[in-house]
Amino acid sequence: MKLQSMLFQDRRDAGVRLAKVLSRLADHNPLILALPRGGVPVAVEVAKALKADLDLLFVRKLGAPGYEELGIGAVVDGAAPQLVLNEDVVRQLGPTPEYVRAEMRRQLAEIDRRRRAYLGDREPMAVAGRTVIIVDDGIATGGTVKAALKGLSKAHPARLILAVPVAPADVVAGLREECDEVICLYEPYPFYAVGAHYVEFDQTSDEEVVSLLSEARQLRSGQSA
Repeated sequence: MKLQSMLFQDRRDAGVRLAKVLSRLADHNPLILALPRGGVPVAVEVAKALKADLDLLFVRKLGAPGYEELGIGAVVDGAAPQLVLNEDVVRQLGPTPEYVRAEMRRQLAEIDRRRRAYLGDREPMAVAGRTVIIVDDGIATGGTVKAALKGLSKAHPARLILAVPVAPADVVAGLREECDEVICLYEPYPFYAVGAHYVEFDQTSDEEVVSLLSEARQLRSGQSA
């Protein structure tokens, strides 16, 4: 397999290409949810092309008691935040319900801090009854995206779609069970890293995220006028 068999110039180029495949959903009034930070430049191009609402989706891992790097689950941001537990780890470690609630509150506070940094006082957009498209710049292991899909499915979207430029085929296959549709432009084998499929893959800064969201919001306001 040649890495050059599909190269995206940058995240915005990937978003333009992804938007072409997603264009059939424009009439469904979709809600585009970007996973920050890297998913934002991709999602902005999708939202622009589909004339769609754009919001951010934050997912925070819940650390195990005494072992913060070990995840007992995750909390998924939204108008109604959702808790997704890793049942195998929970059974093994047996954290108390009080610990889980406290850890969830702690991570929700961090989500709120980050949301305010990017979006000010804007509340998360409701997903119930809507066609929701989660967008990222690529997937490696799929853990965060899987938690996001599980959490959002509890919020009752009419349709839940995952759209990414690149991801490993086996990860994509596993994620298909968590949503209505997975759209992935390129599933290389063997898979090395998401950044290997971009010419430019610099880290997306907080300032860039804020600027991109402002750009998308202004465009959306102009479309609605």
